[in-house]
Formats: sequence, structure tokens, C-alpha cells
Amino acid sequence: MSGKDFVEKDYYKVLGVPKDATATEIKKTYRKLAREFHPDANKGDAKAEERFKDISEAYDVLSDEKRRKEYDEARSLFANGGFRTGGPGTGSYSFDFGDLFSGNQGGGSGGGLGDVFGGLFNRGGTRQAQPRRGADVETEVTLSFEEAVDGATVPLRMTSQAPCRVCNGTGAKSGTTPRVCPTCVGSGTVSRGQGAFALSEPCKDCRGRGMIVDDPCTDCHGSGRASSARTMQVRIPAGVQADQRIRLKGKGAQGERGGQPGDLYVTVHVDPHPVFGRKGDNLTVTVPVTFPEAALGATIEVPTLGGPAVKLKLPPGSANGLTMRARGKGATRKDGTRGDLLVTVEVVVPQHVDGDALNALEQYREATASDDPRAALFRAAKGA
Repeated sequence: MSGKDFVEKDYYKVLGVPKDATATEIKKTYRKLAREFHPDANKGDAKAEERFKDISEAYDVLSDEKRRKEYDEARSLFANGGFRTGGPGTGSYSFDFGDLFSGNQGGGSGGGLGDVFGGLFNRGGTRQAQPRRGADVETEVTLSFEEAVDGATVPLRMTSQAPCRVCNGTGAKSGTTPRVCPTCVGSGTVSRGQGAFALSEPCKDCRGRGMIVDDPCTDCHGSGRASSARTMQVRIPAGVQADQRIRLKGKGAQGERGGQPGDLYVTVHVDPHPVFGRKGDNLTVTVPVTFPEAALGATIEVPTLGGPAVKLKLPPGSANGLTMRARGKGATRKDGTRGDLLVTVEVVVPQHVDGDALNALEQYREATASDDPRAALFRAAKGA
């Protein structure tokens, strides 16, 4: 809205109230006219729609005490669209009201009074409320060990804020409409000076919405939002770690006034596996072997997660705790490749030995009696 329009329009006449009308009288009259000319009550009536816009514009100015005062002062100064003053040798001359605001008086190219009063006149209520991004939503999901390794599509039931179905997100009672916040002029933010800088912060009058509701919706109480439960299928990528937080862009709460939806953050919990463990992109497994297999060497079979067993060659003299690697049998990485399966050998000591096994072990002990496995330990202790 231009400065000229701001001054030339008689907002009191638009609302049909006297210039000394109280704020209560102005509000009461506005509500009555808004219901009468609301677009919902006058489908396809362009004149009613235009009348409704004029009513809303007038109310935005006259309902704000500071802006009403500025409007009254400007109207008083520029009454009748222009003014006359004495000129040398001519008695009087006139300025066209439009020239005052266009900056073309006298053929010059200056800014005119429109530039001088721009900050005052361009704060009208016709600026559209800005889109507002939806809120982020957080939820949790528990996966099996296999699902975490290979990825899974899981159903998630979420409760978040969505536009109220009764008022379609406006926050206003049926038959009424919210008005643009006069403080932030629909932006939802206000600037606060800090020395040479200006900081933006949410408008306190409209709580960052950019709109003010005079007749709130009975269902959402003017917030324009309501709790909404929904179930959606979410793809959890392969190789996700336990307690990892995944961001799914645009899957959060819906935005307002065409704003982008928020994001969904999913914290993943993973059930333990009875056989396999995990270290980063590698899986781990502990495989028991007999003493002869560890001492003499052997080819052993090792299970894999969700696939056929693999065979690994256990070298002679393998110590307890030796770790071997089965390449490509681990968890899926982001690039689609797989980590490794780390196989740790655990030498099994029999709990009961008798018969031929007992005789064989006795013979083995006699054959190795001269080999003291603790000799090096004592030598090192004495040397210390």
C-alpha cells in the first residue's frame, strides 16, 4: 500500500464508524462487517471480496492505537489530497497530492515525501503472512540385528502437530478470518536494535505466526494446529548403528501457509544377536575349536549372518583368542560394499577325559615335560 493510498482512504467511512469511535466500537463493527462480506459467505462475489479486503485493511490500521494516531495526523496534514500555499508574485499555487508521494514535483527526480514517510505508510496490513516451516518430529524404533545390518522398511506411528481440520489451519472461527499482525506486518518476526546491528526475533504479539485471531476456532483455540496421529512407512538404511539418530528430510510436521514440512528424526535401537556382534562395519563371531585343531591346524566352518557358512584355514599352533577375517561377510556400508566378519578362535578344554583320550593326554604330557610354558615368565620376573 502506497503512502498516498494510506492517507486518501477514509478508513472510518469504510467501517462506518465516527472518527471518535472507541476501540470496542471499531472491533464490534469490524466483526459484523467481516461476517457479512466474508468470501466463504459470498462465493464468487468479487465485489464482496474486495469489500472484505477494504474492511480488513481499515481494521488493521484503526485497531492499532499507534498506527491510528499516525493515520489521523497524516490525514489532518494532507486533508483533501493536497494543499495550497503562498508563492512569490502569484498569490498562491498548489501541489498535486500524487506528486508529493511520487517525487516528481518541479520536474525533479528526488524521492518526494513518499520516501520521507515510507516507514510510516508502508506498514499497512495488506502484506501477506509469511510461510512457516513445520516443526521437527522425533521418534524411536527398535530393529532386529539382521534389520540393522541389511536395512528395513518399518511402520512408524507418529503424533505431531498438523493444520486444524475445523478451521483449515487459520485458527479462526468459521465465517471469520485472522488479520495480519500489525506489529510484525505478517512476517512473524520483529527486529531489535543492538548497536550497529539488528537482531530478528519472533513477534510476541502473534507468537511468530504473523496473524492475529480475534474469534478463535473452538477446536484448536486459535492456534491453527491440532494433534494428528499418522502411520507412515519409513526406510531405515542398511548398516545403521545402535542408538544412531537418522534424519528424514520433509517427513516431520506439516508447515503453515505453504511452508515446508519439518524433518523426522528417528533414534534406532538394535536388539542383540545370540551369535554375532558388531564393530563398526564389521561383524564379529567367536568360534570354538578343539585343542588338536588349534595345535595341528585345521579347516573350520564358520556361520555367516543370513548366508551360507564359509570355510577358514586355521594355522597350526593357533593360540586361544586368535582372530581371522572373512572378507565381505560383514555389515553393509553406505556405498553398498560390505565389511568383514571377524572370527575369534576359542580353544575348548574338555571337562571330562577318560579312556583312550586320557591315555593319549598322559603320553602327550610325558612327551612335552621338558617344555615349560612358564619358563620365560619367570626369567622376565627375575630380570625385572
